[in-house]
Amino acid sequence: MARPSSRINLFFQNEASAGIVLMAVALLAMFAANSGLAPYYNGFLDTNVRVGAGSFEISKPALLWINDGLMAIFFFLVGLEIKREVLKGELSTLDKAILPILAAVGGMAIPALIFVYFNWGSEETLRAWAVPTATDIAFALGILALLGTRVPLALKVFLLAIAIIDDLGAIVIIAVFYTSELSVNALTLSMLAFFAAVTMNRMGVQRIAPYLLLGLFMWVCVLKSGVHATLAGVLIAMTIPMKHKEGDKALLIRCEHALHPYVNFLILPLFAFANAGVGLSGISLSDLAEPLPMGIAFGLFFGKQIGVFAATWLGCKSGLARLPAGVTWQHVYGVACLTGVGFTMSLFIGSLAFSAPEYMNTVRLGVISGSVMSGIVGFLVLRFARQPVSAIA
Repeated sequence: MARPSSRINLFFQNEASAGIVLMAVALLAMFAANSGLAPYYNGFLDTNVRVGAGSFEISKPALLWINDGLMAIFFFLVGLEIKREVLKGELSTLDKAILPILAAVGGMAIPALIFVYFNWGSEETLRAWAVPTATDIAFALGILALLGTRVPLALKVFLLAIAIIDDLGAIVIIAVFYTSELSVNALTLSMLAFFAAVTMNRMGVQRIAPYLLLGLFMWVCVLKSGVHATLAGVLIAMTIPMKHKEGDKALLIRCEHALHPYVNFLILPLFAFANAGVGLSGISLSDLAEPLPMGIAFGLFFGKQIGVFAATWLGCKSGLARLPAGVTWQHVYGVACLTGVGFTMSLFIGSLAFSAPEYMNTVRLGVISGSVMSGIVGFLVLRFARQPVSAIA
């Protein structure tokens, strides 16, 4: 049987592969948007897809089916990971959770403040204040995994915990700040479905099909309610049982393991392909100096590293927390830089903030530039980080 450390290392190797695939697909999207394939690329995203029965119908372009539908599955997986970490993982006790919580809060607050500084006075662009607060788990962990044994396992777990709390923060932000007018009837139906799933959990139902059927019904209701539909994925994930019979794996663990390859190698790459295509025609370097892309890029690159590192330093110096064994301050700074790789989550929040293509192209420009700089600097800092004496001995 594999040791826990071996299983964790295998997980990070898979994350490295997922990160490489995301990078390749993002480059493919950039090529498609800036070549003779652009009409076909845009045509694919604008293709209207209708699903319905009788008088009930959902009609959306392919881009929104990806962002509202497939990303609900991604958020379902995120919800499973959050629940597992809170119940039995790195967030299960206060002494384990306090340092990544402080780091994540700092890493969300400072980027938001930097963005607001650049965009103060523009009511329209201020809607995107949350774009630089996000961290892309697949990209950040993928870059870290590429470093292999050069970084201690405890640092990888620290980054994973920060990213999960960061995702939880993004979920709250989406629910509170990016919700349109509410339909009380649809929201009530979605809550009834949620409580039905909770009841099944309490009754010990260990089959996934009933939860998925309720989750699909909940997704439709949430979509019609005005709350962003992806939150249905998080809610249904919270009801998946973590308890299990002796000798069996928990349903939550089985779902998490089954979903990982589909999310990492299908759903997230498809999202990246649909959202990373920045049309560079007519764009110059001076466009990066505009408040919107500069606020995003500076928020991701400077805000994340300042917020995460400063919050971690203050937490340790105040005695509230301590660094994981084998982790140095250079390691912490490198990880702080990596949290500035926003990509998937930043693009997703940007799509909620704006619907106009001209704004989204600018958002993409800021997200990609800030994420690329953060990833390169974070990788180089950790690549040449000195190992503590205890780790070398």
